Amino acid sequence: MTSVLVQPSDRLITIIGGSGFVGRHIVRALARRGYRIRVACRRPDLAGHLQPLGNTGQIMTVQANVRYPASLAAACEGAFAVINLTGVLYSAGAQSFDAVHAFGAEASAKAAKAAKSRLFIQMSALGADENSASDYSRSKAEGEKRARAQFPGAIVLRPSIIFGPEDSFFNRFAEIARFSPVLPLIGGGETKFAPVFAGDVAEAVARLVDRGEADGRTYELGGPEELSFRQLLQFTLDTIGRNRILLPVPWGLARMQAAVLGLLPRPLLTSDQVELLKTDNVVSEAARREQRTLQGLGITPQGIEGIVPTYLYRYRKAGQFTAPKGIPE
Repeated sequence: MTSVLVQPSDRLITIIGGSGFVGRHIVRALARRGYRIRVACRRPDLAGHLQPLGNTGQIMTVQANVRYPASLAAACEGAFAVINLTGVLYSAGAQSFDAVHAFGAEASAKAAKAAKSRLFIQMSALGADENSASDYSRSKAEGEKRARAQFPGAIVLRPSIIFGPEDSFFNRFAEIARFSPVLPLIGGGETKFAPVFAGDVAEAVARLVDRGEADGRTYELGGPEELSFRQLLQFTLDTIGRNRILLPVPWGLARMQAAVLGLLPRPLLTSDQVELLKTDNVVSEAARREQRTLQGLGITPQGIEGIVPTYLYRYRKAGQFTAPKGIPE
């Protein structure tokens, strides 16, 4: 294995919920800088995939759950910075929006404060709003508020939809397109997004850790383009070389469908997600003006064209041996 350690550091970074999709990119970015990393997750026995991202002994996984503050206190002990990545897309039993997004953020920030950490970074989401009709958005905003109450100077990151090899957006719709002749355009498909690469989000976190300033700012992270839901689905179809009908679905009908699909063990669509799609998910002009963006951190964001095809090829009819639409065989 090629060494990724640039310069050893005695600084320990705790990443709560760091074994998931975004977490592994952040672990890699911090490991390359030489930080020692403690990944706190519910199932450390399933987080072995993180070890090759650093040198021997550089990355440690420990058991912790944001619903149990004592486990967080142990995970944060001695940490220079604490990063909370925990989140859920839908409420299910004990893993509710309030338990994970609100209470979890509060407990994580409290543990970081007790550990005398220099930094606390809370991963939120674009659209977080205490007045939103969406439970997801309201709980994210509540989490930001509670985190800052516990840790003055807490940094909040609000990304748009995040893409990368293990993402739950492009992979999800590419998988559906393999079997379904129709892809739904909820509300007409005009909602806008600014898809951001997971590697760029990770680089933003790493630069904030390098800086070591608890500036209390809210950074909005988006990619170089603002694209509609319709454009994103069409891009997905073009990339995997499949022709499917993009069918506009009125909001009322979408809510009815969500009422049924939301009953599945792993819901394909929930009523709350329908509410989310009523609001554009893009970087605000205020964030651009105040340099609270990737560009403000000195990062040039990468677009979907150069990255998404590198992992969606497996959804083509003959996998990597099928050229995407518009490219001669």
